Amino acid sequence: MTATSPTPVDPTLRTGPRLRVNRLVLYTVLVTITGLFLGPFGWLVVSGLKTPAELAASPVHWLPDHVQWHNIADAFNLIDFLGYARNSLVIALIYATLVTLSSAWVGFGFARLEAPGKKTLFGILLGSMMLPQMITLLPTYLIFAKLGMVDTYWPWVLWGLSSAPYLVFLFRQFFAGLPRELEEAAIVDGCGYPGIFWRIFLPQSWPVLSASFVIAFTWTWGDYIAPQLLLSTDRTTLAVAVMSTYVTTAGTPVTNLQAAASVMYVVPILLIFLVAQRGFVAGMSTTGLK
Repeated sequence: MTATSPTPVDPTLRTGPRLRVNRLVLYTVLVTITGLFLGPFGWLVVSGLKTPAELAASPVHWLPDHVQWHNIADAFNLIDFLGYARNSLVIALIYATLVTLSSAWVGFGFARLEAPGKKTLFGILLGSMMLPQMITLLPTYLIFAKLGMVDTYWPWVLWGLSSAPYLVFLFRQFFAGLPRELEEAAIVDGCGYPGIFWRIFLPQSWPVLSASFVIAFTWTWGDYIAPQLLLSTDRTTLAVAVMSTYVTTAGTPVTNLQAAASVMYVVPILLIFLVAQRGFVAGMSTTGLK
C-alpha cells in the first residue's frame, strides 16, 4: 500500500479569522481618529445653525431645536463677505506662488550646488524655523511702515520672495534624491544650473510643488495677526473680518454668525485640499527618500 500524503492546509484558512480581527481593530482605530479630527468641524457647523441662547445654554445644548438656516445668509450679507474673501484669495495666491518658486530655487541650491559653509547655512535655516512669528512681527512692521508698504500687498510679495525655511527643507530633500546623471547629462549638453533647474528639476517636482502650494496657501489664508497689523479695515482679509465684524452695538460677539461665517471660511481650504490631495500626499511621502 502506498501512503497518501496529507492534503496541505491553506495557510489563509488559519490566518483568516485573525486577519479579520486585526482589520476590525484597525478600522475601529481609524474611524475613532477620524471622528476626533472631524469633531471640531462638526461642532462648528452645528453651532452655526443655533440661536445665541442655545450657544450660551448651560448645560450644553448639543443640537438646535430649530435649525437656523438663515444664519448662513445673515453671515454672508451682513458684511462684504465676497470682498474680504477676494482680499484673502489675492494675498494667499501671491504668497503661495512666490514662496513656492523661491523655496524651490533655494532648495535646489542646497541640494545640488557646492559652496563653503553650505551645511552651516542649512543648519541656520533649519534653526530659524524655531523662531515664533511674534518675535519678528514688530521689527517687520516697523520696516514696512518706514518703506510705506503698510496697507498694501507688498509685504506678502517680499515674504514670498524670501522663501520659507520649511518649504526649502522639503525641496532640498526632494532634489537631493534625484539621480546625479540628469544633472551631468545636462551639463555635458551645455545647460547651466538655471536651465537645469527650470527645464529638468522643476518639471519633475510636481508632487512637492503641489504640497508646498497647499501649505503656503493655508498659512496665508488662515493668518490673522499679519493682516490685522498691516491692512486697513477695507483691505483686510476674511479671517480678520470673521473674528472682528460680527458684533452687536454693545460690542458683544454674535457667536452663531461667527460660526456660520467660519464654516464658509473653511470651505475653500477643503476644496483646494480635495483637488490637490493626491499631489500633496505624494509630495509629503516622497520628500526625504533617495
